[in-house]
Amino acid sequence: MRLNWTAVSALAAAFAAVVALVAYLAPPAQPPQSQPDAVVPTPAPQLPSSDPVTTPAQQSPSSDPVTTRPARPTPSPKSSTPKPPKPSPTRAVAPSSEPLSAVRPGGCDEAATALTAYRRNAGTVRSSQAAAAQQTSSDLMSAVLDAEGAVGSKISRLAAEFRELNFRLTGMTGGDPNQVITDINTDVAELNRLCESS
Repeated sequence: MRLNWTAVSALAAAFAAVVALVAYLAPPAQPPQSQPDAVVPTPAPQLPSSDPVTTPAQQSPSSDPVTTRPARPTPSPKSSTPKPPKPSPTRAVAPSSEPLSAVRPGGCDEAATALTAYRRNAGTVRSSQAAAAQQTSSDLMSAVLDAEGAVGSKISRLAAEFRELNFRLTGMTGGDPNQVITDINTDVAELNRLCESS
């Protein structure tokens, strides 16, 4: 006797289809933790009450231990409305607005660092003042890349003035370096005002 392999494979496919259909239609197994959650909401609808706002604590006690166990009132449609108006993110937004007001315009911090480095490195010798002026001019040109508007143009002007100061201190151009220093001091004061007011 020979087996009809075509019939055997057709039966196996039909059996697999039936198993897949049963697995698809069978309800998923619920974890045991979901059963206590399902018991808690059921006592409120079972208790008769003429007042829809009455809570289980105000009603007469029942002999059923499941209904007397919840000590807190069940939420009603009226009591659930006050909960949404209490969002905590509004409190989180208020502190974040303070650091935003302390943010200075782009380029201000870099320019302040360059000017502080000039004061620290200039010294009293003309050659060290020239080297410090050249470095400050280069640092201010880098700060201009982050700056915009009036702050950017003021930093650019200061970079040009420090370049001019370097030229005058090294003797590449004639003129009094103190005149350029006066212009620098005026522009530094204006830059500080622009950076603090923004």
